[in-house]
Amino acid sequence: MKRPNILLITTDQHRGDCLGFAGRRVKTPHIDELARTGTHFSSCITPNLVCQPSRASILTGLLPLTHGVCDNGIDLDERTGEAGFAGSLSAAGYATGFIGKAHFSTHHTFARTGRPECQHTEAELGPDWSGPYMGFGHVELVVEGHNYWLPTPLPGGLHHSRWHYGDGLGEMRNRLYQTDLGPPSGAPQTFNSALPVAWHNSTWIGDQTIDYLRAHRDEPFCLWASFPDPHHPFDCPEPWSRLHHPDDVDLPRHRTTDYDRRPWWHRASMESRPVGSAEVQALRQNFSRIPTQPDAQLRNIIANYYGMISLVDHQVGRILKALHEYGLDQDTLVVFTSDHGEWLGDHGLMLKGPMAYEGLLRVAMVARGPGVRAGVQVRDPVSTLDLAATMADYANAAALGPQHGRSLRPLLEGADAGRDYALSEWDVAASRCGVELKLRTVRTRDWKLTHEQGSGAGEMYNLADDPDEMDNLFDDPGYAGRRRELLDMLSERPDDRLPGRLPASGVA
Repeated sequence: MKRPNILLITTDQHRGDCLGFAGRRVKTPHIDELARTGTHFSSCITPNLVCQPSRASILTGLLPLTHGVCDNGIDLDERTGEAGFAGSLSAAGYATGFIGKAHFSTHHTFARTGRPECQHTEAELGPDWSGPYMGFGHVELVVEGHNYWLPTPLPGGLHHSRWHYGDGLGEMRNRLYQTDLGPPSGAPQTFNSALPVAWHNSTWIGDQTIDYLRAHRDEPFCLWASFPDPHHPFDCPEPWSRLHHPDDVDLPRHRTTDYDRRPWWHRASMESRPVGSAEVQALRQNFSRIPTQPDAQLRNIIANYYGMISLVDHQVGRILKALHEYGLDQDTLVVFTSDHGEWLGDHGLMLKGPMAYEGLLRVAMVARGPGVRAGVQVRDPVSTLDLAATMADYANAAALGPQHGRSLRPLLEGADAGRDYALSEWDVAASRCGVELKLRTVRTRDWKLTHEQGSGAGEMYNLADDPDEMDNLFDDPGYAGRRRELLDMLSERPDDRLPGRLPASGVA
């Protein structure tokens, strides 16, 4: 079989159930069609609950404690990154590209590392720099990540920042972005932005992705298109911010904090203050934590979040249309997924942190392409770290380093007997969370266990009977056998972990 082109499309902080076909009332017709004509993995999890480690795992196929990015604020070693799927496909003759939010290096360390994601690299690399980076031959970066960074011009900034300011309209765009068209949401970090959709970074990524497909349609390519939304702040522009009425969105069934039912770190991580710098504490207070919201405000947040997803879906539709127009749709493996999810009010929680509830742990994964079964749901537990092995398999490319992931191709084509479990892990520093944690999670089809290795405490849920994760069975003697079985799965992780590295500034 001819080696297919590969197009990986990712979002940021996107729950696995927040797609129309997946059950919630969010309007995503194009991704729904992708699922209808392809295969949906309904038990796909992220290897880590925050951005940077999970993205490094997608690239490398390694669990976080092995590739070394065990938390936000730790840069992926470029040699490790270059041995990921982009490097292996480049070596196999593919044109490789990355467009959008990378976050393989942390925003707060760019200037010190001097790596290509740095704000201050144009003078070093030249105004026409577009890679290579982490194995990708061509890159176009959204360095600032999310719209909330736009009001600060990036000196000598790259790609999207240069586009944003290059025509002299950057400050006007900033003022429009910060203008709330109302009515006031009453919720933190939530507003209807006056930024025109044509100037939104989701549109820019859609445009650049289509340009890349046009330029590379006559050669095998592997492109990662990485959208920064629906990550907070919830700042959707019109008309997408009005697409879902707050009265019509799905509210969680259980949306109050219930720390007394949970292991100790749930309360401690939310109520403790980071022991790091004043900057770290301010970021956590003002950005990375949102308190439990009343229903009216939660509805406004969810409606805005849904709108951000629908805007991305519109760009996905444009990209899929371009694939068809360029005659590439029959020869391209398209995968849609996210780096991690979002609590979105579950158990009274917002955003993300060290509680592996399904809304945060589970992400969507949909694939369509040559040989992929259509209209199929796979319930086997898989992980986004399986993508590196999958792409190497389809490209007939040799992996350039060890991998924990396994190719999804047999599952996509109906030839795999199945998977038993998938793993997620996170070492959290007290400087970032207020408490030090060593969290290890295993997910099967119907069960999930998270073990905090430092204290021995844990939580375990029967997801088949208790999908809202209300009854923690970890210490229930009636389920001691199940607990031992799941702990044994955790112990099967290869012992190839690197020594721990402290994160740079920033918060989970």
